[in-house]
Amino acid sequence: MSTIAPTATRGLVEIHNVHKSYSGVEVLSGIDLTIKPGEVVTLLGPSGSGKSTLLRTINHLESVDSGSVTVDGELIGYELRGEKLYELPEREILQRRTQVGIVFQNFNLFPHLTALENITEAPIALKRLSKEDARELALGLLERVGLADKADAYPRQLSGGQQQRVAIARTLALKPKVLLFDEPTSALDPELVGEVLDVIRDLAQLGTTLIIVTHEIGFAREVSDRIVLLDHGHLIEQGTPDEVLNNPQHPRTQEFLAKVLG
Repeated sequence: MSTIAPTATRGLVEIHNVHKSYSGVEVLSGIDLTIKPGEVVTLLGPSGSGKSTLLRTINHLESVDSGSVTVDGELIGYELRGEKLYELPEREILQRRTQVGIVFQNFNLFPHLTALENITEAPIALKRLSKEDARELALGLLERVGLADKADAYPRQLSGGQQQRVAIARTLALKPKVLLFDEPTSALDPELVGEVLDVIRDLAQLGTTLIIVTHEIGFAREVSDRIVLLDHGHLIEQGTPDEVLNNPQHPRTQEFLAKVLG
């Protein structure tokens, strides 16, 4: 069952001069980044570098202080009137946000719903699909993430890796143009990391735009078209995995990789 049609016309992300501060401390300092449809981009950098904040501006879980973020030319949380941005009503933000799926560290599954119900809940609530069609889609997605036999299991009956795979399937159910992964393996026991990375690896082959924050350098090397390094809210270096990981140019990149690669 095909659930996301690979296409080169969906998922262009354009981040233009984005600034974001918390309590007077700037955590994003004029970020400019364009991510092509179908590209797999990994954001690397030390803790506090702004990776997760940047990721969350893409689907407007974080508002920006200035600058803009668009997906296929459309602002997610705002509309432009004249030269000024105005925040959209929450209902419209939620509608546009479905174009950009996000998978968090901590799964965020509804504990009172089965794996199948966790996946069908949003397509039915948003009136995207009938119950019958949503169920068919969810079963296909569970099969794709290797959990066809867990449709009736509740989150407490699943391992962390299984819960994260259900969370990925739930995100896919809305057929987003862009998929964001915010350290999707950081809450998992080491032996469970591989099963989640395998699912993301498969998604990378489908032509969906993926933007990944991770500390798994080996995985970033294998799956990324491009690696972007952030440090103190600045984009300091970007390039192919080979360029960035094997021949980093910026001293802060060299220092970061020396620490994480030992």
